[in-house]
Amino acid sequence: MKKIFLYNLIFLAMTFCSCKKFLEEYSQDEMRPGSTDDLTALMYSEAYPYVAKMETFDALTDDIQNNALVNVNGVPIPAYLTTLQAASQMFTFNPTMFDAINSNSDPGNLYGTVYLKIKGCNVIIDHLDRVSGTAVEKNAILGQCLFLRGFYYLKLVTTYAKMYNAPGIDPATALGVPLVLSSQVKDGGLTRNSLKEVYDQIEKDLTTAEELLRNNYNPTNAFRIGSDLANGMLSRFYLYRGMAGDYDKAIQAATRALQNRATLTVLASQVAANGSIAANGIYNAASPEVLWVYGGVHPDLLTVNIDSRSLPPFSVSADLIAQYDKGTGTSNYGDLRYQYYFQFFTVSGNRFPYRTAKNTLNAQYGSRGFRVAELYLNRAEAYAQKYLASGDAADRTAALADLNTLRRSRYDTRNTAYTPINITDAQELYKFCQEERRRELALEDGHRFIDLKRWRMDVTHVFTGTDNVTSTYTLPANSPLFALPIPFNIMVANPSLIQNPR
Repeated sequence: MKKIFLYNLIFLAMTFCSCKKFLEEYSQDEMRPGSTDDLTALMYSEAYPYVAKMETFDALTDDIQNNALVNVNGVPIPAYLTTLQAASQMFTFNPTMFDAINSNSDPGNLYGTVYLKIKGCNVIIDHLDRVSGTAVEKNAILGQCLFLRGFYYLKLVTTYAKMYNAPGIDPATALGVPLVLSSQVKDGGLTRNSLKEVYDQIEKDLTTAEELLRNNYNPTNAFRIGSDLANGMLSRFYLYRGMAGDYDKAIQAATRALQNRATLTVLASQVAANGSIAANGIYNAASPEVLWVYGGVHPDLLTVNIDSRSLPPFSVSADLIAQYDKGTGTSNYGDLRYQYYFQFFTVSGNRFPYRTAKNTLNAQYGSRGFRVAELYLNRAEAYAQKYLASGDAADRTAALADLNTLRRSRYDTRNTAYTPINITDAQELYKFCQEERRRELALEDGHRFIDLKRWRMDVTHVFTGTDNVTSTYTLPANSPLFALPIPFNIMVANPSLIQNPR
């Protein structure tokens, strides 16, 4: 039989409209997988996100700052100039920032990239009853694909739509994203489903996936999906949706995962006797807290060849760095995330952090996925929300327990004992949860952009152009632009889509 990877050709048809002619060019016999082994190989290639280039939109957040270009021999460093020009539209919150996109391979086209992966999930799901294999094998595949489809739709709807509980939003009528739940190609474009329809489908996919994976599949490594990860993603989903009862559901889902996977990486164990810290990253083969990793190492606006004569055009913001306790010296680094989560460079004898070090640049592991740390953060925030609403001291105690468990693993305890936080005011506790989430998940998988959006915070950027003129730009809280514009090539391919206000 011919290789089933002829199926890959299907995924080039990303217009969602009138693709029958394209499909008719290929024999169905050539494209039909015969066993669960065939479908599993196809799933790893076309449904999992390993090599997909997906923008995290960090340039829209307060975790990144712009640095003025320094001329060397009368001209800017060429690589720095190219990076500045490439990211300036997003960094200055230009509403037309995605209008130049005309390819599904552009990292900024999260929409196109993710729908290709959803199509992969749907093809595999639709062919499960046509292949040989045991019920356990089929349920394992189905569980993985349903999880992935729910994960992708959560990315899409939180990026290209308003948040579910945003002020003035009626989820039953507010625009979500198109729901595509079958591999059957049909004529005509697809319209956007409501927020409620999309969130309901995500919940259904993730809850079904959790049960299927729990009963039929145990992943052998962090590149594969299991029920603990499904519970973790459910805790994220309920935190994002934020409706009545959702905080209890977030707590329950996180607790189910933590019953099996509660171990955190103790960063103090990564500090050598001479005070040096190994550049292993938090995403590595030895990390006990990685539930899932994907993405590989892809260039972003912070990945440039550093030149010691100048600050790079973009780097970790001073505002983010100010969030970390730097300690008192090499015998006590304080919050080790400052030393461990960022890569540093030196200019004129001064050391600056400039990009994430959660994965090393030459490692196969990416810096995206899901970690045990997020389970503690999701549960702590849900407890803090409940404490805000009810004033129940038990919720406060539970939130503090999760925050201190996480922080104890992050602080330098070689010579100095960790001092637990103890906050009584409900609003202060919630604010601390937000700050701790920022410290832990900085520059990782787009968390900050979604958190700013759901917490209704504004972002202010100071930008210095090639003309050396400095301007200030603000993305206000609740701005329509937080529902990012759908890329130009997608709008052209599917005229039935309604563009987001901008």
